[in-house]
Amino acid sequence: MIQLIKGSEMTGKGENGSRRKLRYRPDSDVTIELSWFGITNVGMRRENNQDAFVVAPPIFAVADGMGGHAGGEIASAAVARQLFKLGGRQQLTRDDITEQLTLAVADIAVEAGEAAMSAGTTVTGVYFGEVAEHPSWTVFNIGDSRVYQYFKGSLAQVTTDHSVVQHLVDTGAITPAEAEVHPHANVVTRAVGLNEAPIPDSVELALIPGQRILICSDGLTKELTNLGLQHYLAEAESAEAAATVLMEQALENAGRDNITLIVIEVHAVGDMRDTSDVLVELPTENDESDESDAQPDSAAEAAADAETATESPAQNTAAENS
Repeated sequence: MIQLIKGSEMTGKGENGSRRKLRYRPDSDVTIELSWFGITNVGMRRENNQDAFVVAPPIFAVADGMGGHAGGEIASAAVARQLFKLGGRQQLTRDDITEQLTLAVADIAVEAGEAAMSAGTTVTGVYFGEVAEHPSWTVFNIGDSRVYQYFKGSLAQVTTDHSVVQHLVDTGAITPAEAEVHPHANVVTRAVGLNEAPIPDSVELALIPGQRILICSDGLTKELTNLGLQHYLAEAESAEAAATVLMEQALENAGRDNITLIVIEVHAVGDMRDTSDVLVELPTENDESDESDAQPDSAAEAAADAETATESPAQNTAAENS
């Protein structure tokens, strides 16, 4: 049996949650109900885990470090630590994200020392509450870690990779299939650190019941195709079950890199609820026995029942022909 978390390698910030009811914004009466589960693993070939993640509503994020044994680990940990400070706030903006990432860059420069020039990390994630008009996620990313949405049987990648192969795909130089096996598949064109301003791309995504959000490092997408991701997100009964089976399958396929992922499930938004969450109350054995044991309340009622039961055949035929 594969061990999903191996001792001290786990670099998660925050706590996993099940069916938590949260205020969407401080100036809104809308309450959302979410479950989420984050998990990380060093993989089958790496010696240390350079990934990190944050599960601290209203923000959820994954960081994938790079720059050698120490540099990558320091960079991803710095980003996770700074973004975790946004947890518990009732409202976030894009400027808040950029500010914390800027602080993380400063931390990397101090903590990585001589390795700081090559230390960097991807970051991607979601947070809620910025958009006042309607419940929405704000999706942000730098690098090639990804955010996906699964909804009504369909999987869609929300973020766009900042990578050499994505640029080649965008320009028509190679196909998406060729990108998967390209020798520069791991080369990113943007990262937090590496002497550049950490201003992420961002996009709005409707926050709707029945939705599942997947946030992951490329250690997951190296091992599972989009069809595989879609299958396991569709079949799992909960956010925890989905995250667990995705990790298990990635490790069984090869686990060539560190693997980190978060699955978020939206149960309800205001009065709207995922219909798959609605439980149908079936009659109990006592209910059935009560109905079978029911007797007429009086002799008159019993007589009336008997008279109805012995209605003439002619009457029955007329009723059927009418």
